[in-house]
Amino acid sequence: MSTVGIHGVQKYFGGTQVIRGVDIDIKDGEFTVLVGPSGCGKSTLLRMIAGLEEISEGQIMINDKVVNDMQPKERDVAMVFQNYALYPHMTVFENMAFSLKLAKFDKAEIKSRVARASQTLGLDELLERYPRQLSGGQRQRVAMGRAIVRNPQVFLFDEPLSNLDANLRVQMRTEIRELHQRLRTTSIYVTHDQIEAMTMGDQIVVMNDGRVEQRGSPLDLYDHPDNLFVAKFIGSPSMNFFTCTAHKENGNTLVEFADGTRIAAPESGKLAVQGQALVFGIRPEHVVVGVEGPGLKASVKLVELTGANTEIHYQFAGVAAVSVSNERYTFKLDDVVYLYPDTTRAHLFDAESGKNLG
Repeated sequence: MSTVGIHGVQKYFGGTQVIRGVDIDIKDGEFTVLVGPSGCGKSTLLRMIAGLEEISEGQIMINDKVVNDMQPKERDVAMVFQNYALYPHMTVFENMAFSLKLAKFDKAEIKSRVARASQTLGLDELLERYPRQLSGGQRQRVAMGRAIVRNPQVFLFDEPLSNLDANLRVQMRTEIRELHQRLRTTSIYVTHDQIEAMTMGDQIVVMNDGRVEQRGSPLDLYDHPDNLFVAKFIGSPSMNFFTCTAHKENGNTLVEFADGTRIAAPESGKLAVQGQALVFGIRPEHVVVGVEGPGLKASVKLVELTGANTEIHYQFAGVAAVSVSNERYTFKLDDVVYLYPDTTRAHLFDAESGKNLG
């Protein structure tokens, strides 16, 4: 069992609080992704789990043992850093073997562990090279190999792909996910890239300003965001948002947009009260764009053909928004189109608190 418990954890740097009472439970073998904007506290939290930062308040537990006062080497965790942190004067083999030598493993065991890790990561032909002779992707594999040979209870990844180009990032995130499926080692992965979070995590923890905004499976966060922050952060392109007010007519709830147009409210609109200020949220793939009314009248601002999909950027009720379709459209600037949002998949948020009414 390799579980991680983070209970009421807080962190201060001087008089500045950067982690504000975080509670997360990570199951044995689970791949958990901490995601959020720069400066939200996710890397600081990871460093506290590793023992590289002190905990101001709360507890961090690994396998039901409190590790607050344990040194990093005593926690049996392995960390993969953003900048690889390889020793430039050592070969690939020596980099991977270094921690085992410090732990006084015998030569045969060191050779066996490095061989298994290098075979798993496709590094067999690179063992005698130096880091300067490797590509970025190869260096990242070596950094992962150095972690794997230790056979730790927990893997910690601190934005390991941020220095790679776009194509290599896609390849490496697939490799990391496949590696986890083989090893089943409990893993905690930090990123600001929500696409990485969606494609890699069993559990996603969305952080903002040192707090956990929401945690759950990728699709749970995508389909059921708790608030405006999560709805904006998860999804690419981002969810569309339109200010509106609630209106009750003949027992039904309608939402009225800034241009005066009214449509039936989503199911969660039943909880709204007359005149309540709301935000109507709809994902780009849940809006059908047509050339005939009586939909929501909008004007086209840009059409982007990506091959598989078409992104139609438009303005409705004074707000810029986007629709994604697998059809190919050739609209021109300022063409009039009509929007048909799928209200069964729309969200209503309270404009003041940002909470999802659903």
